[in-house]
Amino acid sequence: MTNVDLARSILDDSSYVVLATADATGMPWASPVWFAQEDYRELFWVSFPGARHSQNIAARPQIGMVVFDSTATPGAGQAVYMRADCEQVQDPTSLASGMAVFSRKAERQGMPAWGTERVSGEARLRLYRARVREHSILDPDSPYDERVDVRP
Repeated sequence: MTNVDLARSILDDSSYVVLATADATGMPWASPVWFAQEDYRELFWVSFPGARHSQNIAARPQIGMVVFDSTATPGAGQAVYMRADCEQVQDPTSLASGMAVFSRKAERQGMPAWGTERVSGEARLRLYRARVREHSILDPDSPYDERVDVRP
């Protein structure tokens, strides 16, 4: 399996991404969120705008993210590390296409479909998008904690 195949497999098979955000003063915060991805370049999730990670994204849209299998035996696991620019999706066209991505994954996992009405108007939740700038994994050939860039 190539490094690209490994990164794609992790992103395809996982349900949660941990967001690493920081507030305006630089105070860090980590939050796991259920996500859907499009072409390995965009990750979507829904959150309450008042949540700490959402407030942090409004203040500092550059975030770190990691997707991993938390059930892997220590030393045998692998992860995809990402740096991204993040935003609350507000444009109606982008909102519709992002919710389509989100809803397809939800339905594949046995959940009901999601429409834009669940993330607009008086709804409590909003859709967020991370546009990934960098992907990396731990080098499978190195005995050390060294990351290598991948482009899934």
